[in-house]
Amino acid sequence: MEALQLFNKNETYNGFYVMLMVNRLQMLYFFLIMPRFLIHSYMIWVIIAVGILSQLNILLLSKWFLTRISSEGYNGFVQLFGKKLVRLLSFIGLFFILLKLFVIMLGFSEMVQIFMFPATDSNWLIFFIMLSCLYVAWKGVEKTIRFVVISFLCTFWMFLFFAFFFFPPIAQLSDLYPIIPMELSVNSWKGIFLILSSFSGPEFLVFLGPWFKTNNKTFRYLSYGNALTVIEYVFLYMASLFYFGSNYLSKSQFPVVTMARYFQNPVIERIDMVMLSLELFNIVFAVSIFLLLFYGASKIASGKMERPPSRVGFLFSVFIILIGMILVNEWIWKSDEKQVILLNLQILAGSLSYLVVPITMIVVMKIKGVNKHETTKEDG
Repeated sequence: MEALQLFNKNETYNGFYVMLMVNRLQMLYFFLIMPRFLIHSYMIWVIIAVGILSQLNILLLSKWFLTRISSEGYNGFVQLFGKKLVRLLSFIGLFFILLKLFVIMLGFSEMVQIFMFPATDSNWLIFFIMLSCLYVAWKGVEKTIRFVVISFLCTFWMFLFFAFFFFPPIAQLSDLYPIIPMELSVNSWKGIFLILSSFSGPEFLVFLGPWFKTNNKTFRYLSYGNALTVIEYVFLYMASLFYFGSNYLSKSQFPVVTMARYFQNPVIERIDMVMLSLELFNIVFAVSIFLLLFYGASKIASGKMERPPSRVGFLFSVFIILIGMILVNEWIWKSDEKQVILLNLQILAGSLSYLVVPITMIVVMKIKGVNKHETTKEDG
């Protein structure tokens, strides 16, 4: 069977692509449901605080991208950790990738079913969305990275629609009170972890180092992407508070999409349907990246890195993910109680991966004596 050119590197991408990828990987399923779980207006400050913490992680990631071994991909990780440990870490990473894939796909498919195709079985929606993701991922890492430009142009501007909710008579300043919490409940702590998990995603970029053309401006571009995410989250959450108020915010299952249904337009009657259709581009981009990462990690975990990527192998990994996704949808996601368990698991896993991966990379680099000034990639 002819080898599939999934991980070929014919060109590298500048910081602009890195910035877009950071922002779009942070703006996935959780931003659509986040206001429902935050509720209290003072969580605005938590979003900003976690955004600053995320900035520290971005700083650590930028130090990794400034090293020569980051451009060596698998061989670079072997130099740091050794083959056996890399295989073990890849096996563990499969769980984190699968969990993120399941939550993103099942959550978005549920919204599409509720707001657009209520009579369609969600399993068929999952199947067709996965076909789109497979098509993009089949083009390889290079084309998938370039697809982020389409994803960004289709989705970034949508949060500006919600500026309407910042003006009277909908907006009342009292909806933002209290700005200082008198006490932190269990739900508040869950909200903090939800926000941290929502900012996760950039840590997966460490595995795409060979395709990035980095220099001393890397940190700047990573920071721009993270800052855009903070702005979007704060803007959408404030709009949700103005529209629902703290007392009713938790009553809406999908607050952001519900707000979009409020818009009245003489040309387009259902703007929420248009926004969900455009958001599909971002879902396809993110899932395509994770499909490639899953296949790459599975090859490492199984000790088959010396073999070139094959069509059968990649299709088989996607098929396994699809079957697992349908089973999880039927046995877990369609039950509200079990769905909360899966969401909580992803919240913890996302928070853990975003905190641990950058710190681990920097600590191991220090132990191994990797010096960025001696091993920096050439500017380009």
